[in-house]
Amino acid sequence: MSAPRGIEIEPPPNGFVEAYQTLFSTKSILFLAELTTTFQEEVDRILKLRTSRKVSLDLTGDVPGFSDETAHILNDATWKVLPVPERLQKRHVDIGDLAPCDTERFIQGLRSSAQGIQVDFDDGNCPTYRNQIKGIYNVFKAAHNQFHDAPPISQAPVLMLRPRAWNMVEHNMMMNGRQVPGPLFDFGLLMFHCGMQLFQNNSGPFFYLSKVESYLEARLWNNIFLWTEDKLGLPMGSIKATVLIENILATFEMEEILYELRDHSAGLNCGIWDYSASFVNKFGHRPAFLLPDRSKYVNMEKQFLKCYMDLLVQTCHRRGALATGGMAALLLPKDKNSALYSKVLATVTRLKLLEVSAGVDGFMVYDMDLIEPMQQLFQQHTQGDNQLDELRDDLTVTPAQLLTMPAGGVTLYGLKYNIAVGILFIEAWLRGKGHFFYKGQVEDSATAEISRSQVWQWIRHQAKLEDDNREVTSGLVKSLTQEVKEDLREVLKSSTVRDVQRLLTATSMFLEVVQKSEFPEFLTTYLSEDHTFLASQVQNEEGDAGGAPRHKL
Repeated sequence: MSAPRGIEIEPPPNGFVEAYQTLFSTKSILFLAELTTTFQEEVDRILKLRTSRKVSLDLTGDVPGFSDETAHILNDATWKVLPVPERLQKRHVDIGDLAPCDTERFIQGLRSSAQGIQVDFDDGNCPTYRNQIKGIYNVFKAAHNQFHDAPPISQAPVLMLRPRAWNMVEHNMMMNGRQVPGPLFDFGLLMFHCGMQLFQNNSGPFFYLSKVESYLEARLWNNIFLWTEDKLGLPMGSIKATVLIENILATFEMEEILYELRDHSAGLNCGIWDYSASFVNKFGHRPAFLLPDRSKYVNMEKQFLKCYMDLLVQTCHRRGALATGGMAALLLPKDKNSALYSKVLATVTRLKLLEVSAGVDGFMVYDMDLIEPMQQLFQQHTQGDNQLDELRDDLTVTPAQLLTMPAGGVTLYGLKYNIAVGILFIEAWLRGKGHFFYKGQVEDSATAEISRSQVWQWIRHQAKLEDDNREVTSGLVKSLTQEVKEDLREVLKSSTVRDVQRLLTATSMFLEVVQKSEFPEFLTTYLSEDHTFLASQVQNEEGDAGGAPRHKL
C-alpha cells in the first residue's frame, strides 16, 4: 500500500501486518492527513504559547492567578456542561494505567466489574511503533466485538481513551515533511476506526485529555471534536472528554476549560504526581517553590493538594460536571490472609475515603483486586450514581493556598527512592514498557516525572539532607546512583550482558537529565527524541543480540 503524496508512513513492525493493514487504509490515512493539516498550525501556536508563558513567568517572577479577562465566564452562573450519557453517570471505579498493547491485561479489564478503563496511550504506555499499532488495533477489536473471551462492548466497562499529550510526536508518520503530533495520530485512528461503533453501542467515544495547560488548549480540543464529528457523521456533542488537571497553570483555569468543552465535557480529573512535578517545571528554580521529599511530606492531605482537589470538585459540580480523583498505585499482596494485605488495603481505603469525602464522583485503581473493595467504599459512603449534588458552597480556595509548598526537608531514603524510580523508568522505556513495579506499587511516567524533578531541584538549590546535613550535590547524586544501581540489578534480575548494559545506559541518561542547567520540560519528550531510545526500538524490533543500546555519551 502506497501512501498519498506528502504522507510517509513507516512499514509495519514484525508480526503486525494484519493490524497495520487494518489501521492504515487509504481512507484512514487521508482522514489523518486532513486532520493534521487542519490543526497543525494551531498545535504549533499552542506549544509556542506554552513557551512564551513560561518565559514571561521567569522574566517577571510572577505567579499565576485567576484571570480578570475571563471574569464574564466565572461570574455567569447560568451555564452548565451538557449532561453526560447514561454510561458515564456512574463511574465509581476505573482501571488506570492500562496500556492496551498489553492484550492479556486489556481483556482482563474488559471482563472486570470496573465501570471504566483508562485506555492509556500516555503515562502508562511506552509509545513505540509496535505498542501504538498493537494498542490501537486492540481497541479496534474490542469496539468491534472481536475478542471472543470478552463481553460485548456495550456490556464491558466504558473505554476512556487517553491519547498522547501535545508534547509527543509520532516518529513513524510524516505529513508534509513533519512528524505528525502524537495525540492527533492516536485520536485520529481511534476515532476513524472506532468512533461510530462506540457511539452506536452507547459506549463512547470517550476520552481522557492529558497535560492540558490552559483553556486555549481546551478550545483546540473542542474544535478537533467538532471537526471530527462532522467528518464522521456523528451528532455534535457525542464525543466526551475528561481533562486531567495535572498542571498548576490549568488549576487557575478549570472553569474556563469546562466552558470551552461544555458540549463535550465528561468532567475534570485530579492526580498528584504530574501535578506536583508541574511546580518544579514552572517554578523549580525559585527557592520559594522547593518541594520537600515526596515520600515523607507530599500527599493529598497537604494544603496545596487538598485545596486543589476541593476546588476541582467545587468547580465541576457547580457546572454540572463530574469530578474524578487519581489512581491508587499500591498493589495488594497475593496472600489475602497476610498482615501486609490488610495494611495495604487499609492504606488505600483511608486515602480514597479522603477523596470520596471531598465529593469526587469516582477514581482509579491499578490493581484489579481493588475494584470491588473500592466500589463498596462508594456504596457505604455515598448515595446514587455520583455526588453531583455535593456543591461545596462552603468552600473558598485562595491562590496562596494553591501555591504554598508544604513544610519539610529531604531524606536520604527519599533521594535514593527518586533516583531508583527515575532509572527504572528509563530502563523500562528502553525495553518498550511504559510502567513497572517497585516496592509494592506501580510506577509510570507521572512518578518518574516527580522523581527526576525533585532530584534536579534539590541539586539546583543544594538542599540539605535531614539525616546528616549533607548538601544534595551532583557529586552526591552520582555516588548514590552507583549504590542504587547495584540494588537495581537485583530488582531487575539483570542476568545477560544486554540487561546490564541497558541498566548502565538508563543510569547514564538519568544522570544527564537531572544535571541539565535548564529543566527539561517533559521526561517523556526528552527520552522519545533521544537517539538512544530511538535506536532501542530498532534493536528491540530486530531482536539484536549484540547488546543493549549505548548512550550517545
